Amino acid sequence: MHNLNYITYQTFPAFTANSIQTIANIKYLVRNQVNVSLYFPLRAVTSTDNIGELKKFYSIEEDFQAYGMEHNLPFGKFKIFNRILFLISHLIWSYQTVKTIANEKPESDLFFTRSDWVFYFLSKRNRTVVFECHQFTKIRRLIINSALKKKTSKIIFLNTLLKKDYEEKYLLSENFIVLHNAVDLEYFSEIPETHGSELVFIGKLKRFNNSRNIDFLLKGLACLDKKYTIKIVGATKAEIKELETVAFALGVNKRLKVLETVPYNKVANQLSTSSIGVLINSKFNSHSTRYTSPLKYFEYLAAGLKVLAVDYPSHRDLPYSEKIEYFDENSLESFISAVHRLDKKVKTRQSEISSISLDVRAKEIIKFLST
Repeated sequence: MHNLNYITYQTFPAFTANSIQTIANIKYLVRNQVNVSLYFPLRAVTSTDNIGELKKFYSIEEDFQAYGMEHNLPFGKFKIFNRILFLISHLIWSYQTVKTIANEKPESDLFFTRSDWVFYFLSKRNRTVVFECHQFTKIRRLIINSALKKKTSKIIFLNTLLKKDYEEKYLLSENFIVLHNAVDLEYFSEIPETHGSELVFIGKLKRFNNSRNIDFLLKGLACLDKKYTIKIVGATKAEIKELETVAFALGVNKRLKVLETVPYNKVANQLSTSSIGVLINSKFNSHSTRYTSPLKYFEYLAAGLKVLAVDYPSHRDLPYSEKIEYFDENSLESFISAVHRLDKKVKTRQSEISSISLDVRAKEIIKFLST
């Protein structure tokens, strides 16, 4: 059995996609005989390392060790200078945490992280570490280039575009793989086949404080035949009121349903009434246009939904992208045409998408860690 220390600057529990992704991956690493210890900062009022509370929040039964690490640092304590305080606090916390944990753990232990600074400091100590890279920044590229001078340091890129934008002379041929997100298929094993005309978007309505352009979906709905409806899952109470106001002005309020965030194990139930899953974002962030591998996409496929997506390079890079119908950003004509094309498409069956399961992803991570 491998001993894996997962060190991250995320906070738990949280309804964020990144925290759900981390716990879901840990669940299947444990199922594949990996002994996982999760280390993270207690930087939010709601942060806790109580394993019972974490398992209940994320609806899992698998056992792992959780260690909340002290975080007497400025990020999260002030409402101004968030970006610079995050960078400083992240760096200091990573240095202190790596120093503490690396000194305690035997050389045979493996490390996994989503933190570039944790990756850097573990690499400097010649520890076997894998960094799961989700975004591109100039600072991160410098950190990665330095860390990858060590043969014990490896990277998982979330998509091929991210790998291409980072690839420099330090990216050796054997120290990285491209591995998209995945889905917990066991939650979707009993999804009934639907034949309605409900579009669904699930997830937060903002990304990096930018709107995901959900208002455009309501404008598109107003232009479609009245048989079509839209369900939005993941709004705050304030966002629900805003969307209902917009929908009323467009005359589609009776064709719109807006819900707050639901637990991960309830996502399948929400998707079970829908027939079309929507991927939409703002063009103002490169993560959305080039690097994202959204959990909701894999959930849509697992639920047997057809997929409608704004035409970004990141969406073209997704597994089974040939099943997606694309529309041009902010073009109602293109949106309507794509919806009509989907009417003629055959839904995805679970038997076709076994490769996007979290179990398969966990096996790929273990194989990569062990080579």
